[in-house]
Amino acid sequence: MQLAAIIVSLVLTVIGVALIARAIGQFVRYFKLGQPLPAGVRKDNPYQRSVTLVREFLGHTRMNRWGIVGFAHWFVAIGFLTLPPTIITAYGQLFQADWTLPVIGGFLPYELYIEFIAAMTVLGIATLMVIRLLSLPSRPGRKSRFQGSKMGQAYFVEYVILTIGLAIYVLRGLEGALHHVESYDAAYFASYPLILAFKGLSLGVLQNLVYLTAMIKLGTTMVWMITVSLNTNMGVAWHRFLAFPNIWFKRNATGEVALGALQPMTSGGKPIDFTDPGDDDVFGVSQVEQFSWKGLLDFSTCTECGRCQSQCPAWNTGKPLSPKLLIMSLRDHAHAKAPYLLAGGGKTMEGEEKASEEQLAGVPAAALAEAERPLIGTLEENGVIDPDVLWSCTTCGACVEQCPVDIEHVDHIVDMRRYQVMIESAFPSEAGTMLKNLEKKGNPWGLAKKQRLEWLKEVEFEVPVVGKDIEDLTEVEYLYWVGCAGALEDRAKKTTKAFAELLHMAGVKFAIMGGDEKCTGDSARRLGNEPLFQELGMENVMALNMAFGEEMDDDGKVTPESKKPKSAKKIVATCPHCLNTIGNEYPQLGGDYEVIHHTQLLQHLIDEGKLIPVTPVEGLITYHDPCYLGRHNKIYTPPREIMSAVPGLRQQEMHRHKERGFCCGAGGARMWMEERIGKRINTERVDEALSLNPDIISTACPFCLVMLTDSVNGKKAESDSGSAAGGVAKESLQVVDVAQLLLDSVKTPVDPAGSEESEDAPEPEPVK
Repeated sequence: MQLAAIIVSLVLTVIGVALIARAIGQFVRYFKLGQPLPAGVRKDNPYQRSVTLVREFLGHTRMNRWGIVGFAHWFVAIGFLTLPPTIITAYGQLFQADWTLPVIGGFLPYELYIEFIAAMTVLGIATLMVIRLLSLPSRPGRKSRFQGSKMGQAYFVEYVILTIGLAIYVLRGLEGALHHVESYDAAYFASYPLILAFKGLSLGVLQNLVYLTAMIKLGTTMVWMITVSLNTNMGVAWHRFLAFPNIWFKRNATGEVALGALQPMTSGGKPIDFTDPGDDDVFGVSQVEQFSWKGLLDFSTCTECGRCQSQCPAWNTGKPLSPKLLIMSLRDHAHAKAPYLLAGGGKTMEGEEKASEEQLAGVPAAALAEAERPLIGTLEENGVIDPDVLWSCTTCGACVEQCPVDIEHVDHIVDMRRYQVMIESAFPSEAGTMLKNLEKKGNPWGLAKKQRLEWLKEVEFEVPVVGKDIEDLTEVEYLYWVGCAGALEDRAKKTTKAFAELLHMAGVKFAIMGGDEKCTGDSARRLGNEPLFQELGMENVMALNMAFGEEMDDDGKVTPESKKPKSAKKIVATCPHCLNTIGNEYPQLGGDYEVIHHTQLLQHLIDEGKLIPVTPVEGLITYHDPCYLGRHNKIYTPPREIMSAVPGLRQQEMHRHKERGFCCGAGGARMWMEERIGKRINTERVDEALSLNPDIISTACPFCLVMLTDSVNGKKAESDSGSAAGGVAKESLQVVDVAQLLLDSVKTPVDPAGSEESEDAPEPEPVK
């Protein structure tokens, strides 16, 4: 028995170690296939990155959002990292059944730790196995986050962990029996029942059981190692190694997820100058090797847990996009194509082969076939990613927010969109109209710039316009960035007028840009048209810097010798997309401003007593979190505090809110595209709101306001025609921005005689 155990264990060990070493080398060469990143990117502040890694791992900061799953996974992960000494012990037990580690083998704290962690690892993996086994039958199809995951691989990994954990306990029990533990001993507090079970067995039987169990433990470990080494795309196994570098190299050293700003386009590790691009510059991603090395690391790190899939609005409304399946497809394609690329293969921009026939002679046929697949293509074209998958994304960021290993799905989707838009001109036709309007008129509706000032005729106070009423912003505290929707879309204009009136009532001095304001370029950039974004952005930055009194050169850039701006660079925006673009992306173009959302300023004015809500607004209200306000910029509290300050309102959260809020369907330039597949995202969101039977649905974004209003109006029309499906909207249901709510409450109704409303006065009118 002992000889067989030694031979089997050592042979498997030699094979396993050799294969794992080869696999690590393959990974290193594979990641080097990706494009370089600009110098210093992902490597800045190594100390802070290390702190972030330790915090995310030891705190399981993302996993613990999922309750019992995070708790169980923590012990499995800790066991994997800290139980390797038991492997060394098992090797020693092959040669001497009662062998223990020198020095620490009999150290009580060490033995207590092994007993506890091993027990919790077994319980943890058993819990995860039960959850997985029960998930598919209880939540079939798209409702299961495991739909599409490679379940066979997952079961293999889980059973391996369970087997090894149980083997540790059997060995601990046999060890105690060999060491003649006759009564309860704290060092064996968890394995003591096994010691009792083995009591009475002869020395020879105990020794043979040790050899057998050690062989099972080591053999299972090495079979796992061999299996994963031969399957480098086995994310459910490899994530336990690759998650550490993936978290360390995340976009933000301080730990924030990769949301907010999109990254500038680069080629060969250098930013692309769109005014004079290089001949070899690559625009976007059309081949998997054109992703950065961090992208390839992302793909290999995916653990197929499906948390991104469960939160994705596209997947939840019957569309083909699953962030998990997207990453898995890119991973499997990249690994299958890797032998071809490592042999020197690849295509030029003209589609010509870079490698010679001799170089590719030893490449497996499967890799050559994979190399011929287009990265973006329909099923008939044998494409890796279907175009409908690419254009279903709203860039809401739910996938990035939930991913426990910091995969940056949105960046990769936009990179692929960039190539499709800029090189192939392949994108939904409706979006083309929006792009033309941006190019010609500076707004997605294609309206004349003078119409940006039309809303001023509907307010009863003066709003100064920079360049018309005032020279610059030295005389005011805030520049109010109205935005295209706020100035041109009828429903959003109600928010604009309400917010402006609130500022006027609070005595806040502000001004607007008027006709000099252009679209920030948010939709153009997320659609994939980076040059148009940069053109619009540079024009806006130039106008803003002039308004703030910056000194600039002939190119519109702030001169190094420039004095400080004449006025504080404070901007307030009612549109979260404008907020995000100006605050997070314009610094890439030379525009650094302090940008806040209107709900933040309104909350501040309430706290200071400059706005006092007094008139009750009766009814049940539920709030919809805009993705670009919440997940992308972490602004959740101010809108809720404003509603709390309004007397009469009763707040109730929808099931999906805050970090797990559900998109309205307008982000990622989807505002300008038809939704032809599955259920409309805004309808899904409104159905969720209607399940609460609210009187008011509030939000804090003009895009959300439009999308939710459209759906509510559609529901009302269905109710009138008797063809209602899903939730039913009562006729009095309103969709309003929180600024409109606050304005109705701050205004004190007056009676016909002109005095303030008395206790016997009629009820205030509904919110408009």
